[in-house]
Amino acid sequence: MSYTAPLKEMQFVLNNIADLPSVLALPGYEDHSTDLVDAILEEASKFAGEVLAPLNWEGDKGHKLENAVVTTGKGFKEAYHQFRDAGWVGMRAPAAFGGQGLPALVAMATEEMWCSANLAFSLCPLLTLGALEAINHHASDELKAIYLPKMSSGEWPGTMNLTEPQAGSDLALVRSKAVPNPNGDGTYLVSGQKIFITWGEHDMADNLVHLVLARLPDAPAGVKGISLFIVPKFLVNADGSLGKRNDVKCVSLEHKLGIHGSPTCVMSYGDEGGAIGYLVGEANKGLGYMFTMMNHARLGVGVEGMSISERAYQKAVAYAKDRLQSRELGSTNPDPAAIIRHPDVRRMLMTMRSQIEAMRALCYFGGTALDKAASLPSGAEQTQSQYLINFLIPIIKGWCTETANELTSLGVQVHGGMGFIEETGAAQYMRDARITAIYEGTTGIHGMDLIGRKMASEKGATLKAVLGEIEGTIGQLAAAGAEFASIKAGLELSVKAAKEGAEYILANFADNTKKSAAGSVPFLMLMGITLGGWLLAKSALIAKARLAAGDSDADFYSAKITTTRFFAEHIAPRTLAYAYEVVNGADSTLELADELF
Repeated sequence: MSYTAPLKEMQFVLNNIADLPSVLALPGYEDHSTDLVDAILEEASKFAGEVLAPLNWEGDKGHKLENAVVTTGKGFKEAYHQFRDAGWVGMRAPAAFGGQGLPALVAMATEEMWCSANLAFSLCPLLTLGALEAINHHASDELKAIYLPKMSSGEWPGTMNLTEPQAGSDLALVRSKAVPNPNGDGTYLVSGQKIFITWGEHDMADNLVHLVLARLPDAPAGVKGISLFIVPKFLVNADGSLGKRNDVKCVSLEHKLGIHGSPTCVMSYGDEGGAIGYLVGEANKGLGYMFTMMNHARLGVGVEGMSISERAYQKAVAYAKDRLQSRELGSTNPDPAAIIRHPDVRRMLMTMRSQIEAMRALCYFGGTALDKAASLPSGAEQTQSQYLINFLIPIIKGWCTETANELTSLGVQVHGGMGFIEETGAAQYMRDARITAIYEGTTGIHGMDLIGRKMASEKGATLKAVLGEIEGTIGQLAAAGAEFASIKAGLELSVKAAKEGAEYILANFADNTKKSAAGSVPFLMLMGITLGGWLLAKSALIAKARLAAGDSDADFYSAKITTTRFFAEHIAPRTLAYAYEVVNGADSTLELADELF
């Protein structure tokens, strides 16, 4: 069950769609070069393929919890130490605390490889970076000095403890408490239970740094009364050494559909009087602090969806080339042919391939917007980049993860009956992918975020600007010749659908929010296809120019044009159905009385 990073494709998208050189020219990144990035990706591909990928099957057996200690499966601890010692954890961690300070775009490309090779393993360093970012933005200098160097190096992984059994995605219902420590040292005693804590306990590191949402005494009700605390597994002595075990433990592991290689913990705080916690920033602003890293986290989950789809695709292609079954249609040879010769298998593989390339282009395009929003000095371009990434995030997260569920299921289908057998490996990718559409908010939450905070709040300004750019690309397609006619037609169809859906949502959002909300996820999916198709079209135009220039890699560029044509002819028409849902489907969604369900 090998994995080979698609380096050529990744580098093409980085340089031509995400415009890596412009990111490396941003303030703070001037010392980096495309040659350095190429070297990083080459080394990452080796680590992903040689170290992480072989552990993916082993990790699916799960880990063991005994006496509040999680012992990871064979090879995980050793792989994490290799990962840590090679400096991979700190790629986008601040250089001031020992990280490498690389752009999010570059880190994203390596994260794609970790997620494809071993999604369960990848979640540990990804969560560490999220926790690290929140601490770096909001904690005191004293707390930063204690925790960030160890977190940047990967020695002390971080976790995020948000939700509770009664809360789910509604964090206003959080009940965990924090009270000032009676000894007057400025610390707090934290108590409560947290669920769904990814890598909340394990044996791969000496210490863990938990970020915990809890309420102070007399805090306001709802989300305005939540504070954020650092609660380490082991307390840290004044000299930086580890002290006594804190009053926090894993009381059970969730039994999950997938990602068995990632221990998802139920964490209990304060069973013996209170876990020592350190307030991050100001009281009652914890939820806002956590949202500091939400764009990174949600973009990261979108990358997870794309990455696990890539792994499923590689597995499906290998099987389709190897599996002999039935004679080839139209052939005089009576012998069974490799199933990749059968039209419907090719349709499934092209459905996977075309959408994966579109997802990768959209994720990397978003990475550039994220870096520009974070690094450019204040001004029109920085503001535009911030609005753009805010608009893109729910689409990237929602569309890539929902599509991952479709594509990993197709991966099973390509295998036929063997895909339903666990030993084949295809089923693991489907099971692992399922959580991505739930992580960091369900697709419904992101659909509402898209139509409300990201569209209605600015009357569709960013959407209109993006559609204007797409129409510019349509003009280029018109001049590209007959070969690009179907690509142009598919993109025109998508833009028309996007405008119809957006007009309906914006017209109804203020006075009949439920009607708009009923179509929020179809609209999100519509926009994912529209944006993905646009970026593929740009890729195809670049490929045409390279072919005309006599580029030696003609097969790569020809395949890119064919893949874009498939997307335009097979995937883009879905936008018509989504637009119809948005405009016409609200009443039937809302009318049925609750008791009739």
